[in-house]
Amino acid sequence: MPIVTAALTGLEVQPVTVEAVVIFGLPKFTVVGLADTAVQEAKERVHSALKNSGFIFPRHKIIINLAPASLKKVGSWYDLAMALSLVATDLTWQLSTAQSLFLGELSLTGEVRPISGVLAILLQAKKFGWKFIYVPQANAAEASLVKGLIVYPVASLRQLVDHLSGHQKIKPFKSFKTQVKPVSFEVDLAEIKGQAVAKRALEIAAAGGHNLLFCGPPGCGKTMLARALPSILPPLAEEESLIVSALYSLSGLLAGGQLLVNRPFRSPHHTASAVALTGGGSHPRPGEITLAHLGVLFLDELPEFSRIVLENLRQPLESGQVTIARASGSVTYPATVMLAAAMNPCPCGFLGDQNKVCSCTPTQVQWYQKKISGPLLDRIDLQVSLSRVKPEELFQGAVAETSAQVRERVRAARLRQLARVKISGVMTNSQLSPKSLNSLCQLSLLAKELLEKIVWQKQLSARGYFRLLKVAQTIADLAAANQIEADHLAEAWQFRQG
Repeated sequence: MPIVTAALTGLEVQPVTVEAVVIFGLPKFTVVGLADTAVQEAKERVHSALKNSGFIFPRHKIIINLAPASLKKVGSWYDLAMALSLVATDLTWQLSTAQSLFLGELSLTGEVRPISGVLAILLQAKKFGWKFIYVPQANAAEASLVKGLIVYPVASLRQLVDHLSGHQKIKPFKSFKTQVKPVSFEVDLAEIKGQAVAKRALEIAAAGGHNLLFCGPPGCGKTMLARALPSILPPLAEEESLIVSALYSLSGLLAGGQLLVNRPFRSPHHTASAVALTGGGSHPRPGEITLAHLGVLFLDELPEFSRIVLENLRQPLESGQVTIARASGSVTYPATVMLAAAMNPCPCGFLGDQNKVCSCTPTQVQWYQKKISGPLLDRIDLQVSLSRVKPEELFQGAVAETSAQVRERVRAARLRQLARVKISGVMTNSQLSPKSLNSLCQLSLLAKELLEKIVWQKQLSARGYFRLLKVAQTIADLAAANQIEADHLAEAWQFRQG
């Protein structure tokens, strides 16, 4: 009797049919079908689980086939299906498995242990006609996030066999009601003194999904400003929440079976490798840029990252996805992120500071700044130079604008741009293609003249030209303007040149 489970390659799911046969001969347990080490080791787990669950383990030659044989099988969730296929070889057990999918890792005692990637698999369950989903008890809440499926929480192999044979039914898991917790953020804009220009840059970046770089001396608030960025971003829409939650499920980071509501904020240390940032490994896994999908990837102390690591970001930042190629095949993960970065202007950090003298030589400054390549800087729409907050600003009693107030303006701007850009299949201005940008963005006569002047005098690249236009359109959206005016373009250019 064929038992169906699934293989997961990136976010792509493919059904795997598990077949078992017992042949008279010397005892031997063989698994065929391009199984990796974890699947091969399942033989010992399945053997022990069957015996400890009260089933007779065949004392003959056993062959389990995982079809299609050309597809690499990676992971431990094949255990449950393999054990069921062996139980089905005993004709005394009549198991009902139509339209069913089985996922789960077995312990030596026959208990079913939780696995990662359940949500990522089940998002495509309906496409393959699966209706009845059998998952570990600990994964049931996560599985129930996908509507239209009947989820059965399985505690042990014995319990599952009794259910499938009709002896003692398992109650389906009740539809999980997502409890949206009050939104709480690490930093609120009201907590940050001064830095009005930087706060304006944050608002523009959040409204249009633009990349952002802060450059300034130590202690001027670069990191705190970047960490306030999630507080002014609108929450994830339902479809976005499912995608991001599936990525976290795949990485084993989805806690409690609850959908993620807030946009992700990932801040890897500057010692992170290229694989940690973009993903990879012998069996490609998502990196930090994928875990920040539809959210923020924050790189603090940007020049301290390896140049090779930073150059790996260029293609994902442009395309919104990252492709990991290996000899066994390639995997593509989504990577539509806002890059927020912070850096000092020089190794000592005080170049251009009014109160402290820079101790770096011109060669040291040049070497430090050249760690960030021109092509990477060209992909950063807003480049803001900060200075240290003045003492009078630290002690002033004026109440600054809160993140909630700014978030409302950002939400309104995103609604305006969504009504305009949705025909292009994107969500924000930063994702517009050059073709869509030319057809959707309207400039006033003065704005056109200013744009031509900037392009000719500053010799902008084609990418720089289109990114400048995108930022200007976002500023116009924040102002609820029907077209890009000259002052919108001037402000965008101010941030473009840092």
